[in-house]
Amino acid sequence: MTTLADQEKCPETGEAVGAVVAESEDGPETGTGTAVAADVVAEIARLRERLVRLSHDIHGYAELSFEEHKAAAALADALDESGFAVERGVAGLPTAFKASYGTGDLVVGICAEYDALPDVGHACGHNIIATSALGAALGLAKVADRLGLTVKVLGTPAEEHGGGKVLMLDAGLFDDLTVAMMVHPGNADAHPADTATQGVSRWAATFTGRASHAAAAPQLGVNAADAAVVTQVAVGLLRQQLPATARVALFVREGGQVTNIIPERTVVDFEVREFDLDAQRDLHARVLACFEAGALATGCTLEVEETEPEYAPLRQDVRLAERYAAALDRVGRPLADRSPLSGGSTDMGNVSQLLPSIHPMIAVRGSVNAPHTYGFAADAISAEGDAAVVDGATAMALTVVSVAQDAALRAELLAEQRDRDAHTPNRSRR
Repeated sequence: MTTLADQEKCPETGEAVGAVVAESEDGPETGTGTAVAADVVAEIARLRERLVRLSHDIHGYAELSFEEHKAAAALADALDESGFAVERGVAGLPTAFKASYGTGDLVVGICAEYDALPDVGHACGHNIIATSALGAALGLAKVADRLGLTVKVLGTPAEEHGGGKVLMLDAGLFDDLTVAMMVHPGNADAHPADTATQGVSRWAATFTGRASHAAAAPQLGVNAADAAVVTQVAVGLLRQQLPATARVALFVREGGQVTNIIPERTVVDFEVREFDLDAQRDLHARVLACFEAGALATGCTLEVEETEPEYAPLRQDVRLAERYAAALDRVGRPLADRSPLSGGSTDMGNVSQLLPSIHPMIAVRGSVNAPHTYGFAADAISAEGDAAVVDGATAMALTVVSVAQDAALRAELLAEQRDRDAHTPNRSRR
């Protein structure tokens, strides 16, 4: 394997990257490479109490999408105090931020999420995501000059609903990154290459009919609620012919107000999910036909509009995934089980379609609760939830150290960055 051993400059840029170490197949073993990794581990361990306290604070804020003012401010303040150059309110989003440290050519983006869910709060563990991102960034800042890194933290609001990362992609916030990463809490530690998520698109369908007295003149009405019923039946029947990977969900948001008026307006929110982007869009067309059937059968008109940015399926970078798996082993989370994990959706999928990325799952050990439940919300501030913060931060940081010290992989990633058309915004949606 070609390495940067005994070199003082990066062969791609000529910039000094500090002392590094040759790698074996198992990663850095001797000399300054081990010292760099050890310094990162020690720095994150030193910050443990601070990270855990902030994780619990964000958990208590439980702010919904685009309303995460306290969480975003707390993270941005912590980075500012640690010497990062912080820009707040980026991409026209008040709760988004960008923080940067270092001047190296290898630009690493670490994504922080911090929005909660209605009612169940941080039942997806975004407090863990946010503070593990902070910990990884602060650990890497300790060695950024020695490794030739620029460390960037992107505070990305509204992952649950609203697509903060998609909006930030459109604004060019990811254009200058070489790689991107984050970790997500769950019930199991998983190799990133074994983890997949579905793309998702969300829509609102509005049926418009004609109101009339339900008793005195029902024959004059055009019932928009009936159009929704026909649609629901059609979607239910369609599910029998859908592949196991497909998901369709809907609910009636508006459907009448009183029993003696035939509803003239009904609004149905729906979403479709698939692991392949083309299959996802084909599924949308099939579901849309069910809505058209409802309109045709009842004589209503139909309008359909996208309510949120489309989320793309995850594309895990195998090269980064292998480095992360090795880092997990180093923090005491060996991946003996390579069972695949799949399902759910994330706007990190859009990022992964643009540049090399990983979005692994890290276990809140001992949790028997699925995410998006009250039980998992409690687990997110348990002792094991706190351990996931520190271990996730350390594993991400060690992944970056390993990549930075491998001359061949580093050069490959930098070449890909140069070749990428950074001026085509959010190509994953086009």
